[in-house]
Parts: sequence; structure tokens; C-alpha cells
Amino acid sequence: MTLDARAAPPREWREEGAVLLVSCYELGRQPLGAAAPLAFLRRAGFRPAALDVAAEAFSGEKAARARLVGISVPMHTALRLGAAVARRVRAANPGCHICFFGLYALLNADHLLANGGDSCLGGEAEASLVKLAGALAGGRPLEEVPGLALPGRPGSPLLERLPWPAPSREGLPPLASYARLARGGGMLLAGAVEASRGCKHLCLHCPIPPVYGGRFFAVPREAVVEDARRLVSQGARHLTFADPDFLNGPSHSLRVARAVHAEFPGLTFDFTAKVSHLVKHKGLLPEFARLGCLFIVSAVESLSDGILEKLQKGHTRAQVFEALAACRAAGLSLRPSFVAFTPWTAAADYFELLDFIEEENLADEADPVQLAIRLLIPPGSALLGRPGLAPHLRELDQENFVHRWAHPDPRMDRLHEEALALVEEAAGRGEDPALTFARLRALAAEILEMPGRAESALAGLSPSRARPPRLTESWFC
Repeated sequence: MTLDARAAPPREWREEGAVLLVSCYELGRQPLGAAAPLAFLRRAGFRPAALDVAAEAFSGEKAARARLVGISVPMHTALRLGAAVARRVRAANPGCHICFFGLYALLNADHLLANGGDSCLGGEAEASLVKLAGALAGGRPLEEVPGLALPGRPGSPLLERLPWPAPSREGLPPLASYARLARGGGMLLAGAVEASRGCKHLCLHCPIPPVYGGRFFAVPREAVVEDARRLVSQGARHLTFADPDFLNGPSHSLRVARAVHAEFPGLTFDFTAKVSHLVKHKGLLPEFARLGCLFIVSAVESLSDGILEKLQKGHTRAQVFEALAACRAAGLSLRPSFVAFTPWTAAADYFELLDFIEEENLADEADPVQLAIRLLIPPGSALLGRPGLAPHLRELDQENFVHRWAHPDPRMDRLHEEALALVEEAAGRGEDPALTFARLRALAAEILEMPGRAESALAGLSPSRARPPRLTESWFC
């Protein structure tokens, strides 16, 4: 796909803020979901404005000035917030065109288009967003915009390699507004870049496969390095590679890490990778550590081989321990994420996660909220239609963009509700995570009627202990 080569936008569309991009939430990071399309639009002659409602107040003035408002919805939380933002935009500016774009946009297009949206884009959507702005500016039919979903016209995921400029961060809140790296008692500014998009794996509970279908796209190394330069100029001392899986293309990722390190040898970083990739490419981990990697996030999800198979995670329980050992041998911290509550999670499975955290000394590497994460089944999920899910599935809650499900043991649903309340309250007052895990164990023992499992050694850990590096944003949904 190439950018629209027609004449530059008319003068009124080249005014600052005629196009407004809104980000709602990206895990506490300065949003790539806005920074990437901002660069495409600026290269095409527009002067877009940016708004991140996760870090700054909604601006009715910006909304009222815009002719096109793009709302970035790369995550479920962002989608829910974005739907509310669209209502505020429409109230401030009834005549503007509202386009939802990002991973969750096409999966929920029917509802979004019936409730405030004018169009939706998904996949590698930046070039089509430019084409949409160009069509609106030139009065041309919107049907000519590739992949665009319109009322009465379904869209399609855009899966073509794009001519990538470095993301533009002009107009976004400063890095000080976002999550920081906590390391050695200090707090350092952190930024996020991406070396690839999409994923070649097909985990059933993941929202990426329904859009990307097992494809991923490498971002040119030069664009990633230039983005790193811009973040460093803002004060970043740490980078997150926000790729869904940094090791989808291990050779590309290693070249990117080497190039960034060559220019900024003191810059540290983290990335996300599948358990199976950490095992397969464990020989690369020591070099990543030498290049500045501090920790790796990996979606362990469960220690039950049965649940892992139902989710088609592509790894086994044994490989979790192998990946953990490989990371530690390389001097890297492994930060596991879990789906602690599924329709198939038994009481013993939940306690196994608690035991894993305690026995493997992961209390400072596993965020307590991970023990309160419930399987999310959004519209379009690859889990829908699977016979193992059918007995548990309930109604579609369209307002919240999720299919409800119930556990066959009502105690597990109660545990989820109370565990979530516990970790939210604990996080709100900055409680030591070791103490939070101990409280979760006691709660589970009470609700699941297993009093012999209530005791935890974590409650006795010194609150002044040294903790491994981590980001200050701990939510993963």
C-alpha cells in the first residue's frame, strides 16, 4: 500500500488540529497508537493535534476544532474508554467524522458505528487513516479508502507492509506523565518503541490472531533507532519494546537492540516474548542482557497443561520452568503474566500459581493484579465456538465489549471478584506486593474452604529488601 499521491490537503485541512488523534490508554506508556499515525499524517501535509486522555484532561476545544477525530483502541480498556470519549467528541462537535482505529476497532465495528462512530480501521491502518483524511478533505467517496468499515459496509484488516517513518511524539504529554522504571531505589523516565507488529502465533484468547491471522510486520531498524533518539532527547533512560512478541523475528530484534545499544550504551530496555520463544532462543538471552535488557514479560497464563492446551498457548508447564531458568542464567528478570481465572481453573490450579510465585521467589516480579485477571472473551474472539467454552458462555455484554461466562464452581467467581477488589485496594495505597500475595492466599483459602493452604512465608519478607527493576504501571489488559 502506498500513500495517497494526490495534491496536498486544502488549506483548511492543513490548519493545526483539523485532524485530532485521541489515545485512551496504553499500559501507562506514551502512546504508540497515536505517535505512529501522527507521523504518517504529518508526512502527508496535515498538522494533526494529539490528546491522551490517560495522561491529560479531555479537551472540548481540541474536539470542537477537528474535522476528523481518530480514536485509538489497541486494547480492551482503551476501547471502553474510547466509546465514552466518542460521545464527548460528538457533543462538542456534532459534524466531525469519528474514526476508531486499532486492534479492537474492526472486531467491534457494528456496535461502534451504531453508537457514535462514522468509520473503523484495523490492522496496519496508518496509511488508510491518511487516505481517509484525504478523502474527507477532497470530498471523495469514503468507499475508496482501503479496509474502511462504514455503516452498512464491513471493513477488512489491513495487512500490508507500510513505508514507515519514525513515530512523531510532538503534541503528546511528556514522558514524566507516564510510567517510570523503578530501579535501585530511583525512578527513571521510560519510553516505548516497537520493532514489529502483529504476531505469527494463534493463541485462542489473544485479540491479535482474529485481525492479523498469524502475520507480523517488522518495523524498519532505522525508524526504531530514530524513535529511540527522540525518546532519549525527551529524557528516556529506559525503553520498552512494545511488540506483542519481540522474538517473532529474533534476528531483526537482535539487530535493532544492537543498533540502539551502539548509539546509547547506557540505555536499558525490556521486552515481551512467548515462553516457547524464550526456550527456543535461550542462546540469545545473554547478549540481550549485555545490550541492556533488564527484564522480560512473558504470558505464562497457567501452570495447567490442560488449560494451556485449551488456550493453544504453544508451551507446556515444563517449559515455563525452563524459560525461567534460562532468563535467570542470563541475568534477566522474568515477569510472568497470568490468566488466573478461566472456566477450567480449579482451586488447585489457583493455589499452584500462588505456590509458583512463592517457591520461585517471584513476589517482586509477578504483579499481584495477575492473580486477579479473568479470561476476556471479546467479540470476534477465536475462543467463540469452541466446544469446551460453550457450557460456560453467557450473554454478550455489548456495552462492555465482552462475552460473559460463569465458572461451574461459584466459589471461583466469588474469589475473582474479591481478589480483584483486594489487589486494587492494595495497589491504591502502595502495599508491598509480598504482603498482597500473602493476603490473596488467605482469601483463597477462606473462599475455597482450604484452611490448610492459608499460610504464606511472603508476609515475613522485609519491606526494605532490594527489588528487581520494574515499571511502575502494572496492569496488563
